[in-house]
Amino acid sequence: GLNLSFAESCTAGLVAAKLGSISGASEVFSGSLVTYSNHIKNVWLGVDEAVLKTKGAVSSQCVEQMAKGALNMSGADFAIAISGIAGPGGGSREKPVGLVYIAVANDEHCEVRECHFSGDRDYIREQSALRAYSLLLESFWDEIVE
Repeated sequence: GLNLSFAESCTAGLVAAKLGSISGASEVFSGSLVTYSNHIKNVWLGVDEAVLKTKGAVSSQCVEQMAKGALNMSGADFAIAISGIAGPGGGSREKPVGLVYIAVANDEHCEVRECHFSGDRDYIREQSALRAYSLLLESFWDEIVE
């Protein structure tokens, strides 16, 4: 009876597509938002403009607010949010290609991880999606299997 929603940036819907490829996904899948631009992160998910300006879209603060926004928009029990730099361009010394932040949340708790992946764009996106599901299970196993 539990359900899940997503807010994705660098994975561009890959996390949702993985769940959607499973027969019966509609029993647990509430919906997904692909929020590539900062404007959409702000308007659709309520990510604070100050966070986007001072910390950036690729930050722990941003993905935490994305996850909470996904929960608020969908009414789901759990949310996954991802933002990062999949490359090959877009990286910097402070935020290199492969830096990805993942958040998993419910109404009471939000867990955020900073991940560093290497490889090409597809590999970074794939690893980000898989790590997001892993983090959900690590963080909320007891609530999920009740």
